[in-house]
Amino acid sequence: MKKVLIITYYWPPSGGGGVMRWLKMSKYFPELGWQPIIYTPENPDPSISDESLVNEIHDEIIELKTPIWEPYDIYRKLTGKKGKAKFKAGYISEASSGGWKSKLSVFIRGNFLIPDPRKFWIRPSIKYLSKYIEENKVDLIVSTGPPHSMHLIALGLKKRFDISWIADFRDPWTDIDFYSKLKLTKWADKKHHKLELEVLSKADHVVTVSTGCANDLEKTGNKKVEVINNGFDPLDFNFGKQELDKTFTISHFGAFNKDRNPKSLWSVLGEISKINSEFKKLLSIKLIGQTDESVINEIQKNGLSDNLILIDHLPHKEGLIQLSKSQLLLLPLNDAPNVKGILPGKMYEYLALRRPIIALGPTDADFSKIIKDTNSGEAHDFNDSHGIKNSIENYYELFQNNKLDVESNSYEKYSRKNLAAKFVSLIE
Repeated sequence: MKKVLIITYYWPPSGGGGVMRWLKMSKYFPELGWQPIIYTPENPDPSISDESLVNEIHDEIIELKTPIWEPYDIYRKLTGKKGKAKFKAGYISEASSGGWKSKLSVFIRGNFLIPDPRKFWIRPSIKYLSKYIEENKVDLIVSTGPPHSMHLIALGLKKRFDISWIADFRDPWTDIDFYSKLKLTKWADKKHHKLELEVLSKADHVVTVSTGCANDLEKTGNKKVEVINNGFDPLDFNFGKQELDKTFTISHFGAFNKDRNPKSLWSVLGEISKINSEFKKLLSIKLIGQTDESVINEIQKNGLSDNLILIDHLPHKEGLIQLSKSQLLLLPLNDAPNVKGILPGKMYEYLALRRPIIALGPTDADFSKIIKDTNSGEAHDFNDSHGIKNSIENYYELFQNNKLDVESNSYEKYSRKNLAAKFVSLIE
C-alpha cells in the first residue's frame, strides 16, 4: 500500500468533534490502497476523552507519538482552575469577557502563542518526522487543523522533502469565530495572516469542509480549495431501531458553548409551556456533553428547569443511541460572522439518525441548504421566534398523533466511506 502521514492533534482516546474526521476517514483508507501513519501527541490536553474510540482505530494504522508541552497548566494557575480541569469548547469567548486574569490569558494566547498553544510541538515534530521519513517510505502528507500548528509541522517537512502535502482545514484560521476576541496587536494579526498565507500557498492541495469555508480560503490564498464534507460512519448506527421516548424530547449532543445558545428557542418553549400545561408536562430538553452555564441559565430563566436533563458526557455510540430515541434533534449554529460556512460534524450524524432536526442559524447558510436538500427538518434564523414557534407546535402535534418522523433522502453521500473514496480520488 501507499503510505499517507496524517498529522493531527486530536486522536483517541481524545474525544469530541475534532477526532472524528480523521479517525473515520483513515478507517477506510486501507481498503482503498493507502496505509495511514498517524502522528499525534503522546500526552495531549483535550477538552474531552472517550476511551471507546480507541476500538475504532484500524488494525493496519501505524501510530507515531511524541511528547508535547502545552502551557495549559500555567493558564490553570493564572485563572484559578483546579488540577487538570478541562477547557470547554469556546473557552476563549468566555475568557475574553471574564476577569482581568482571564483577559490577560487571552491576550497572551493570541499574541505570543502563534498560531496556537501547540506551537512548542512544531520544531521537535519536524525533527522527529524528518528522521522517520528518511528511514521510511511516505507518499503523501496530510495536516489537519485546528490547531493550525499541525500545518506548520507539515510546512517544515515540505521544505525538506519533495512529498505532496494536503492541508485540511476543519475550521478556518483567521476567519474563525473567536479570532476577533484574541485581543491581537497589529504585529500578531499580521503574523497570523502571514503564516496562514504561507500554508495556503505552499500546500499542494487545500481541503475544507464546506463551500463557505472554501470561498473564504480561496480569497485569502488565491488558490482553488476542494470541499470534502464531514459525514457519518454507517458502522456507528448498527445498534438497531430504538423505541422512541414517550416524552417530547428535544436533544443535543456535543459541546454546547455560549455562542450557540439559542435564546429564541428557550423563550418559545417557555411561552408555550405557560399556556399549555400538557406540553410543559411532556417537554424534555436533553443536553448531552459539555454545556456552558449561559445555556443552562437561559433555560432556567424561561421556567424550564424541571424539563432539563443534563448528561455531562457519554461515549460516542451511547450518545447516538440516546439521540435515536429523541423526538427532535437540536442543531444550534454559532452566532458568529463566519456562520454561513459552518457545518457542524454532528449534523451528518443527525441526518443518518433520520429524526427531525430543528436548526437555528442563517437560512441561506450551507447547513440550511443541506437540511432542505435531504428533507431532514426545519431551519430558522436565530431570532425567528414566530417561525420557531410554528415548527415546535407542528412537531408537537405530530408527536401527539404518533406521526413525528421525516422522510430523509440523499444523505448517504455523506457516508464516511464515500468521503474517504472522494479524498483518495483527489490524491490520485
